[in-house]
Amino acid sequence: MHDPEAAAVTEALIVATTHHAEATPETPEKCKKSWWQRADEDLKGDRASIALLLFLYLLQGVPLGLIGAIPLVLQERGISLGQQAVFSLAYWPFSLKLLWAPLVDSIYWKVMGKRKSWLIPCQYLIGIFMLVLSYKVNAIMGDPKGEHGPDVTFLMMIFLPLNFLAATQDIAVDGWALTILSRKNVGYASTCNAIGQTAGSFLGNVVFLALESAHFANKFRAVPQERGFVDLAEFVFFWGCIFVVATTLVWIFKKEVDNKDEAEVKQEEAQEVEELELGIIETYSMLWRILALKPMIWMLVIYLTGKFAFAATDGVTSFRLIRMGMPKETLASFGLFRTIIQLILPVVISRWTAGPRPLNAFLWAYPARILICIGFAVLVYVSPSLRMPDSKEFYYTFYIIWAVAYMIRQIGMSSMFVATTAFNAQISDPLIGGTYMTLLNTINNLGGNWPVTLILSITDLFTWKNCNAPAVSYNGTALLYSCSSAAAAAQCAADGGICDIYIDGYYFGVALCSIVGLVWYKLLFSKVKYIQEVPKEEWRIVKKTQ
Repeated sequence: MHDPEAAAVTEALIVATTHHAEATPETPEKCKKSWWQRADEDLKGDRASIALLLFLYLLQGVPLGLIGAIPLVLQERGISLGQQAVFSLAYWPFSLKLLWAPLVDSIYWKVMGKRKSWLIPCQYLIGIFMLVLSYKVNAIMGDPKGEHGPDVTFLMMIFLPLNFLAATQDIAVDGWALTILSRKNVGYASTCNAIGQTAGSFLGNVVFLALESAHFANKFRAVPQERGFVDLAEFVFFWGCIFVVATTLVWIFKKEVDNKDEAEVKQEEAQEVEELELGIIETYSMLWRILALKPMIWMLVIYLTGKFAFAATDGVTSFRLIRMGMPKETLASFGLFRTIIQLILPVVISRWTAGPRPLNAFLWAYPARILICIGFAVLVYVSPSLRMPDSKEFYYTFYIIWAVAYMIRQIGMSSMFVATTAFNAQISDPLIGGTYMTLLNTINNLGGNWPVTLILSITDLFTWKNCNAPAVSYNGTALLYSCSSAAAAAQCAADGGICDIYIDGYYFGVALCSIVGLVWYKLLFSKVKYIQEVPKEEWRIVKKTQ
């Protein structure tokens, strides 16, 4: 899994689509036992390994959650959307990890073990990275009062390698999970991934934003202060220590062994299709051959361009709400409701996604998501009217409306994600299933990343701001002048004015993306239908190379 949300959705999809088809027949004696007793018997011998996997995935989720929280902190400090676009590049390693995954699977030191050869160095580097960063990160983030701004480019250059290390650790842990558990319990690997990464991301994102917020902390203080319970440096230092200590314990006390005994290996060989063992060169060659398949051309176009329709809503809305006055920790807390939807929705729509045409759900959800994006723009426009008179605070109605809006948006997002994941699983060649699925998911993820980065970088170009400076007047009338550029904004501040938005590029972005999305839907609807009607044999690659 490349992120906690995808992990949670995929786990629910696995439960929904395979529970009835692959359930192991139970004996009458076993049926008499409670669910807890049966689970306790099944996990016998694997409890420690499952606990370890949960902890490793939790560690992995912390830096991922932190990277997701940084833009919200930066937005409170007044950075531009163009600067947000620069920082968004730090998200990309998880979407590109396929480029070096074959190296992680093929190169290792036998003395340490295939997975620990990468896991231990990566986690040590993450821990040391965070410890060193804790001494400088507050200065890099800038002054909350605005005396000097954050160095966004430097922040991106710091968090990009941190995300790269977390992505590499993810590859190693995913591989280790398949051998550290016994065959009957290997399905729990995805559960550990979903629970662990989601918990870690929650700690690194929602919990950090709450503890860092002075607004939140002052609710529990007799005397208000200007800072929260912890700052970024203290939070990063704490988790850096956890990484170093935990990695040392895993290195010393946990041996890397294959938990499958000889009988299980023979049973696998008799009952399952053996996946090909590919070297580095063979893996990269196979990836190229997959991309060269005839139906893959239209799939690349669909996956890489389809999410442009939602880029403005997905990438900019949260920053507009923070600028409007919504506390960042409140905005982050909406993720709790979204997670529930991510886990339940795949079960609800499994009757469509588990069939031969799962992309029909994608086609149904697509225009609905465009309407949701337009609805978000309308809500952003009317939200200022929900502010209390003579106050910066909002009525509770404001938060309820936006919580519901984000839940509705998540229904559309999860529906499309589950549909594409189910289709990817159907067409993947079982002889190279892991490589095939990872490639398809990588393409799908890239299709969501680049539009957001692009929209963030151009939104400010279509935003016009005027400086309202009473000190600059003519015949007693305050003069308005443009402050759209950084230099003009600085001059406005020097004049004691406020740079107010006159025309918001956010609405232009939503309109542009929605129009492009409607055109895309009209032109490519038939192509989406086409690729799911292509015979499964046309997606196979091994037969073409033998």
